[in-house]
Amino acid sequence: MSVLVVGLLVFLGIHSLRIFVPDLRTGVMEAHGERAWLLPYTAASILGLVLIIWGYGLARLDPALAYSPPASLRHLAILLLLPVFPLLIAAYVPTRLRVAVRHPMLLATILWGIAHLMANGTLADLALFGGFAVWAAIDWISAANRPGNGKIRQPDGWTRDMIAILGGLVIYGLIIGGLHQWLIGVSPL
Repeated sequence: MSVLVVGLLVFLGIHSLRIFVPDLRTGVMEAHGERAWLLPYTAASILGLVLIIWGYGLARLDPALAYSPPASLRHLAILLLLPVFPLLIAAYVPTRLRVAVRHPMLLATILWGIAHLMANGTLADLALFGGFAVWAAIDWISAANRPGNGKIRQPDGWTRDMIAILGGLVIYGLIIGGLHQWLIGVSPL
């Protein structure tokens, strides 16, 4: 479990710099250029992600049960995951959904974390999914209070929203339909 915790600290730590040291990114980029920020940020993110994946895999070999969620929560978790992929797409496409939610990726991360905590009850699950959900909630609050978080221009029409929603639902269907089993080794159904 220590590899998972180190991975979470590295990944969520580098992604928390904007929360706790909001001017660091801008200062580094202005003083040394964009690469001076992006290269170490990307390297730390990749390292953290690799450690998270490896550490979670190791923790699954000898799981320590924290709680045993009832089967009914698994069904609710599947429903709670329904908006996750449309929200993730909306984070990268100018949509009305993005304007309404403001930070759709953070909301998607919160929903993803909570849903997985409803279906899984090991200490590794608490660390991984709980860690991401708590981090995303803190980042959402931080982002809402950042300067320049003013009104965003409303995109015209609903075409991009439909792309985000339908595309997200297709990805959701693929995940539920077997991709989760193939990638993670666990069927969500």
